[in-house]
Amino acid sequence: MKQVFRSRTALVLGWIWMAFAAFNAVDLIVRYSGPSSLVAAAVLGVMTALVFVACLRPAVILTEDGVLVRNPLRNASVPLTGVDEVVVSHAIKITSGGESVRCWAPQTSARERAAAVRRGTSPNTGGRYKTEPTRSKGEQAAAEALAGRTHADWVAEQITERAEAAKRTALRNAERVTAEPAGGAGTRATGPGGGVTGAGAMKVTWAPSALAALLAAAVLVIAAILA
Repeated sequence: MKQVFRSRTALVLGWIWMAFAAFNAVDLIVRYSGPSSLVAAAVLGVMTALVFVACLRPAVILTEDGVLVRNPLRNASVPLTGVDEVVVSHAIKITSGGESVRCWAPQTSARERAAAVRRGTSPNTGGRYKTEPTRSKGEQAAAEALAGRTHADWVAEQITERAEAAKRTALRNAERVTAEPAGGAGTRATGPGGGVTGAGAMKVTWAPSALAALLAAAVLVIAAILA
């Protein structure tokens, strides 16, 4: 199952800007007036390229086989069996084979973290007037379990759980191959702690879509300068 995680706020703002940019691009084409229109188009193109790479591109894509981290200019792919550690500070950090990548989105702000902590506290029932109904024991236990957890924490847990499940499956498959009497030469690739190794390293590549957007913006800037 494919899951895509990103910043909802950035996504909404990004698409609002794209609609605004599309409207203005049509207006510039219809009312083209020479160099001044090219300058306006260059400014619009640069802003649109920046919004695309900073708001619309960043995401964490979790598939059956691995994790794809889409940052503004680069893509990092990690097979699930190659995920060594997933930690969250203000951003999600995935470590694999001695390399690590920080996810541009989703991120956690200090305000979001504080709000998550407050959700787990008991409502104030003191005073003369009640402003919030008293929670049941089950509701309070659920709130305490979720206390301090943000969207980024939840995404990190999803990655960790899927990675652990993939490693268990790979280990069972390796044991099954080893147990088969295929000439008595069955082997399996396991690490010192019994974990599966040789799962593939992290691969980091430049993002063609981001480079294309920046190149288009650069072409518009050059055209405006030469006009």
